[in-house]
Amino acid sequence: MKYALLIPLAATLFVATSYSQERIYRCGNEYTNTVSEAQAKNCKLVSGGNVTVVPAPKPSAGRTAAATQPGQRVDAGDQKSRDSDARQILESELKKAEARQAELLKEYNNGEPEKQGGEARNHQKYLDRVAELKASIARNESDIAGIRRELGRAPAASAAK
Repeated sequence: MKYALLIPLAATLFVATSYSQERIYRCGNEYTNTVSEAQAKNCKLVSGGNVTVVPAPKPSAGRTAAATQPGQRVDAGDQKSRDSDARQILESELKKAEARQAELLKEYNNGEPEKQGGEARNHQKYLDRVAELKASIARNESDIAGIRRELGRAPAASAAK
């Protein structure tokens, strides 16, 4: 009965030692476990832990040649279309931001917005809302300035659309 437990234990130890890795050498960005190759290339022994090398992914067949090659030029018509679309998006975002700014300024009422709900009894709640409105106005002004900068960088819309 004693030996019945020792046999699986011995088998486990035998299997575990057979899977241990050999010495691994690093040669720049390459790894090898061949001693002669490591000596020929003057490689260094990697110590402490196993090494896992993952190959770089292959480009998928679904990509087009233009998408995989850097420096490819885009057709002038396509670029004008993209520029026009980008400009339209920026202009619509600017309109939304300006409308939001008008709403915020109206609600802010020069620093004295109308009190809502429980703010008549809780003055701190009112002050917090006023501070939040002021911060929202400042953020929105910054957003508007950023959109205007982007519009200034974007190529001018062509006269013929």
